[in-house]
This record gives sequence, C-alpha cells and structure tokens, in this order.
Amino acid sequence: MKIAALRFHNVKRFAGRGVAIEGMGDGVNVLCAANEFGKSTSFEALHGLFFQPHSSTAGGVRNLRPYSGGNPLIEADIIVGDARYRITKQYYSGRFAKVVDLTSGRLLAQTDEAENFIAKLIHGGAGGPAGLLWVRQGITGIEPRSRTEEENDRQVRTSLLESVQGEVEAMTGGRRMAEIMAAASDAVGELVTTTGRPKAGSRYVAAIDLRDRLAIEERRLGIEVTALCAELDQRGAAQNRLEELESADAREARKQAVETAEATFDAARAQAEQLKAAQAELGLARERFDTASREHRQFEEALAEARQVADECREATRRRDEAVERRRSTSETISQARAEIEAAEADEVAASELLALLDTAAKAREAAERHADWEVRLQQAEAVRGTIESCEAQLAGLRLPEGAIDELADLDVEIARIRAVQDAARPSVTVMYDSGAAIRVTMAGAALSDGEERGYDGHAELVAPGIGTITLRSNAAGDDDGRLAAAEAQRGTLLASMGVADLASARAQQVRVQSIEAQANEAKAQLAVIAPEGLNALREKVAAHSDVDPAPIELKADPDVTRAARDAAEQRRRQATEKARAAEPARLHADEAFVAAETTLASLRARDKQIVAILGPADERDDRVRELAARLSQRDSALADAQRNFDTKSADALDLDAADATLRRVRSVEQAVATEIQQLRENIAGLNARIAARSDEAVEEAWRETAEALSTAEARVAAFEREVAVLTRLTRALEAARSDARDLYLKPVMNELRPLLGLLFDDVTITFDDKTLLPQTIVRGGQQEDVDRLSGGMREQLSILTRLAFARLLARDGRPAPVILDDALVYSDDDRIERMFDALHRQAREQQIIVFSCRQRAFQKLGGNVLQLIDWQP
Repeated sequence: MKIAALRFHNVKRFAGRGVAIEGMGDGVNVLCAANEFGKSTSFEALHGLFFQPHSSTAGGVRNLRPYSGGNPLIEADIIVGDARYRITKQYYSGRFAKVVDLTSGRLLAQTDEAENFIAKLIHGGAGGPAGLLWVRQGITGIEPRSRTEEENDRQVRTSLLESVQGEVEAMTGGRRMAEIMAAASDAVGELVTTTGRPKAGSRYVAAIDLRDRLAIEERRLGIEVTALCAELDQRGAAQNRLEELESADAREARKQAVETAEATFDAARAQAEQLKAAQAELGLARERFDTASREHRQFEEALAEARQVADECREATRRRDEAVERRRSTSETISQARAEIEAAEADEVAASELLALLDTAAKAREAAERHADWEVRLQQAEAVRGTIESCEAQLAGLRLPEGAIDELADLDVEIARIRAVQDAARPSVTVMYDSGAAIRVTMAGAALSDGEERGYDGHAELVAPGIGTITLRSNAAGDDDGRLAAAEAQRGTLLASMGVADLASARAQQVRVQSIEAQANEAKAQLAVIAPEGLNALREKVAAHSDVDPAPIELKADPDVTRAARDAAEQRRRQATEKARAAEPARLHADEAFVAAETTLASLRARDKQIVAILGPADERDDRVRELAARLSQRDSALADAQRNFDTKSADALDLDAADATLRRVRSVEQAVATEIQQLRENIAGLNARIAARSDEAVEEAWRETAEALSTAEARVAAFEREVAVLTRLTRALEAARSDARDLYLKPVMNELRPLLGLLFDDVTITFDDKTLLPQTIVRGGQQEDVDRLSGGMREQLSILTRLAFARLLARDGRPAPVILDDALVYSDDDRIERMFDALHRQAREQQIIVFSCRQRAFQKLGGNVLQLIDWQP
C-alpha cells in the first residue's frame, strides 16, 4: 500500500478550513515547515483515518475535533498494486466511512464494510505490523510503555518473523533439565515471586524491610550531617567574602573609583557646555561674515550701477535737447500752414454750410440705420455672453479634480480583481441539460443556461420545475483579508469627494463638462465675430449714437448746386490742409522724441536717487568702500578664529556619554557591594542559628551508629540476594540452551539492519531481547551498553532503523506499508542526521517513506519529493 494524497477539513487547528497534501509518490516524501503549520495535524489525521473507526468518539477522535466543534472530515488516495482507491471518513454528526475505486468511480464499501476494507490493508490496525511503522513526534518505541502495549507489539513482531523465517526448530531439553529447573524454581519461589520481587512474609522481605528502614534513617541523618557541613562551609565562605568586601583597601578603591568618575563626568559636562558656547559663537561669526559680505557686494554693485546711470543720463540729456530744437522748428512750420488753412476755410464756409446741412440730413439717416444695426448686434452679443456665463457657472459645479477619474478607474479595476479572486474561490454549480429538455433550473430567480457555471456564497437554492428545490450549502468560512473592504472604502471616499455615484457617472459628468466647454468655446468664438472689439466697445458705440434723431431733415435747396459750390470751396481748403498736414508728422515725431527723452531722464534720475540712498554722498563713497572691505576682512578673521576655537574644543572634549556610563557603572558597583554586604550579614546570622541547633542534637554520633546497623542489615540482604542470584543464574543457564533456537527469529531483522547500521555507526553490533524482539544492548569498541542508557539521539536512530528493517520484511512478505515519521529525528546531530537521510533513501528504493518535520534547514539535505500544504474545499 502506498499513499498518494491526504486531505482533511475541520481537523484540530484547521477549524472551518480544508487543506490537502497532493503528489505523494514512491521513495522519500518530505513536508517541512515551521511549527503550528499543520504537520503533526496531518500525521494525526492520517493516523485517525486508518486506525480510528468512523463511529468512535474515543480520545484519539476527540483530539481531531477543533475546540469550536464540528465534524472532522478526512480522506486519502491510496495505491494497492495496480488499483487506486479513495478512503473517506467523517466523525461525529453525519459520520460515515466509504471506499471508492478511483479508476471506475464505483463505490466499493461503506460504514463497517469500509472499516473492514481498511483493516485488511493494515493487517490488524494499530496493533498490527503496519502500526509499527508510524512514529509519532517524541516517541521512539524503545522507551518503557504499558505491559499491554509491549505484549501486543511483541506478538506482532513474533508473528512477522515467523512468517518470514518459517517454522521454528524444536527447543532442546529433557526430563532432567526440567526437574532441575523445577527445583531451582521452588527454591527461588520461597524467596521471590514469579516477577522476581521479594515474597511477602519471607525472611528475605524481613531483612529488606529492616535494611530499608535503617537506610532511610541513615539517609536522613546523612542529609542532616551533610547539610551541617555545607552550612559550615557556607558560613566560612560568607565570612571570607564579607571581610574581602569590607576591607579598607576595597572600600577606598570603590570610593576612589566613584570620585574619579564624578570628576571626569563634571569635566566632560563643563567641556560640553563650553563646546556648545563655542558652537553658538561660530554661528554668530558666520552670520556676521555673511552680512558683511552681502553689504560689501551690494555696495560694489551700486557703484558700478551709478557709473552706468551717469553715462546714460548724459546720453538722454543730449537726445532731449535735440528733440526740443526739432519741436520748435516744426511748430513754426505748422503755424504758417494753419494760417493758410484758416484763410481757405473762410472762403469755404459759406459754400459748405448748405452742403453740410444736406450731408447732415443724409448722415442722420445713415446714423439711424447704423444705430439700429448696432443695437441688434448688442442684443445678440448679450445673449451669447449669457450663454458663456451659464456654461462657466455649470462648469464650476461639474468640473472634476484632475486625475480623479483615472484614480477611480484604477480602484474599480483593483476591486474587480479582488472580487474575481474571491469569486474564483467560491463554490459554483453547473447544470448540463439533456438534449430536448424543456425545463430550466433557476437560481435566485435567474435561469441557468446549459453548461453555465455560476458561483454562490453561503448557500443557494436551485428550483427545478416539476421536481423541487435543491439547496446547496458551503461550509467553508469566507477568506476575507480586508483588502476588498479597504478598496471599496477608498472608492467611496473618492466618489463622495467627486460628488458622483460611480465611475460611469463620473465619465458621463466628464463628457458633460467637455460638452459644456465646447459650447462655451463656440459661444466665445461667436462673440468674437459679433463684437470683435469686445462687448464694452459695442456698448459704447450704441451709447454714443443713442441721441441720433431717427426723423429725417427736410431741405428745399438743390443738392447738386450746393455740392458744386461746396466742392469748389473744399478744393481750396484741401490744398491748404495738405500743406498743414505735410508739416504735422515732423511735429509729432519731435513731440514723441521729447516725451521719450524726458521719460528716460526721469527714470534715470529715480535710479540715481536710489543708488545715492545706498552709496551716500559721492565724497564719502571711497571711505565707505574701505570701511566695508575692512569690516569684511575683520568678519572673515573672526569667523576663522571661531572655527579654530570650535575645532580645538571639539578635539579636546571628553565623551560625555562615556563619562556618564562610567559614573553610573561605578555607582552601581558601590550599591551592589552595599547590598551584598547586607545580604552576607543576614546569611551568616541564619547559618549561625541553624548550625547551633544541629550541634545540640548530636546528629553526627547518631549517623555513625545508624550506618553500622545498616551495614549489618545490608550484609544479610546481600546473602539472600546471592542465593536468589545463584538460583536465577542456574535457571537462566538452563533456559539459554532452550533459547538458542530462538536466534533464528532475529536473523531476518539483523540481515536487514546490518547494512543500515553500517551507514550510521562504525563497528557497532546489536543484540535483541529474545522476549520483546527489540534492541537490548549494543557493542561498540568492545564495550557493551544497554539501549535504555544510550543518548536520546542514538535510541531515536536505532528505533527508526529497526522500523525500516521491519518495513522491508513486510514488503517481502507481500504486505508493503509506508513508513511515516513525524519529527522523529529531533535529537540527531548534523552528521548523524545526514547519515540517517542516506539510510532513508536506501530503504526508499522499494518503500514509501513520508517525513514530517519543522527543522527546515536540517531537512533541506534530505531531498526527496517536497510536499506542500494547500487549501482544499470538500
């Protein structure tokens, strides 16, 4: 039999959870993990599946149940020959046991038949041969156990060896040997029982009772004498220690150490204060140097700027004088031109007045028309402006923070991913309909499509019309690590800050914002067409022509005659005007040049005043430069001195923390000595009292008398013991001849065990007890040692090697069973454990071995098939 997989649910610490170990194969299989990971739980679950009936509520089954209660469920896939089976058991409520053929899926056995099937696999349960191959944590199988357990295991080993070795040869002996053995047995029976204990009422028991009473009294008195001697030694040691601590040299040394430490600490603290003051002086010197450097730099920059301003002022004055001269010349030319214009205009006035009236009437009509047109355009512009303001008002309430939608989208993706992971772990149901099926199964009111897989939480109800309602329940506890709740809370906070319900609403609002922005941009473009100069300019035009009289002016003059008269007068005025205009640009240019020159001069004068405020009077500037340079040099020197002072004090300063630690240490030494002196005085006083009390009782004399009586009693008991030993030796010698034939039992085990011992020990042989068939003694280096006196590691290794040998015998007998070790190598050192690994791999060539261990580093060297605990849902 080999184990391929183990699964269990609601077992011990895995309350409400299921785990599985898949992929167990031939050879060595290793599950190595930290404590409390579930290794021993896996071992106990596997042991319970094979050795605890499903109907049992005994201690082994109770240990499988979690503290919270529930029904432990365990199943394992096994391989027997070419067949593969699945064994499943559930305990307590809904208890059952079943065996399924994995090849065909057929149910082979249930309840008691399933238990019988398992019993045939392991040949006798935990008391059978297979049960010997299960090694629990901390159990070697060599340690003392109950007589029932020892006898059961001995019978199993005997049965196994007989099945391998064959018929046992007849033992040697005859009537004479039997008579001698009977006589020796009767003689021994007068003194001891069949178990080797002294017989009640015999002379042997009386002698032992007297010896024991005297031994108890001798031990009691010996203890008191020993205690008296020990107290005397303790008092002497305490007095010596007290004298050592209270000596004048020791007291003076401790006092001197404290004073030295205090002086060092005070000096270090004073130096620390001086260093702090030096650091403050260094900071002040650095600040003064920076201030002097800044003032010196600003003064140098102001001097350079003053020279530049003086040059610019001279150039600006020259340009202003030139502009004044051009202005005067152009003004004279314009005055002459204006006189000519006035003369021409005087001739034009009469002719133009009538035409002006006619033009006024025409212009009045045109102005009325333009006014009406501007009013229409103003109304349109006001409407467009209202649209823009409405859009901006809407945008103020709808515009979302930048990047908020991307963050919300990322959160939705993360929530969807977490839900997908949880949905993947949820139980699901799938319905496959027969072709032509008319009815459809519904779940939560929605029909299930053919082949559709739909998950559910907790439980679900499937409604099949015409059949009934099917209820599905999931007993698995939800595996919620809080990430979904945290992500949803963050998403809710973000949605609340954005003022939307979900991502779709946010994107819809963003689209709406974009639409409103497009509408606002379109309105702004329309406003630019209607009022290219702006809405205020259009309003001003409408207001400027608001006084236009829409009623037309009626005149009786001939417009053509009036226009001809006006044209003649206008021709003369135009000629005069052209002459004036020819001189106007020169005058304007002269004005602009004058204004520019005056502006430049004003700016330069303002800069000059600012520079003068910084530099002071011109005759004092050289002295100021020298003063600032001297101050900068002085501050630089002071900074260097402060830095040197700080560096010197830093280098010479004592370590304040070290001085403080030393002071606290020597003070603690002083305090500890004072405490020890007080304790020694109290101890000496108590020892004096106890020594005085024991001296008054004369315990030493009583002890010597009791020891003499005990010696006599022990001699009498020894005589009886020699008599029993002689008779026992005679009986054993006779039995040895009869037990020689039993050596045949041990040859198969030794044949299997010898190569394993060679891997682990050098020149070691083992002798087995012919009654228990377990290792009794070992011989190494010519020295014989009892197994029960070996180290825990060696007993552990012998136990596992013996089980490996018995496992090989089982396999040869056609009853292979896996060897299962739960932290069985806890006492082995690094060298021995590697050799044990070699032994495991040697036996694993034809054997399945499953190892559970928490020693992750050590068992990395075991190799083999590495197993993992994974989540499992029944």
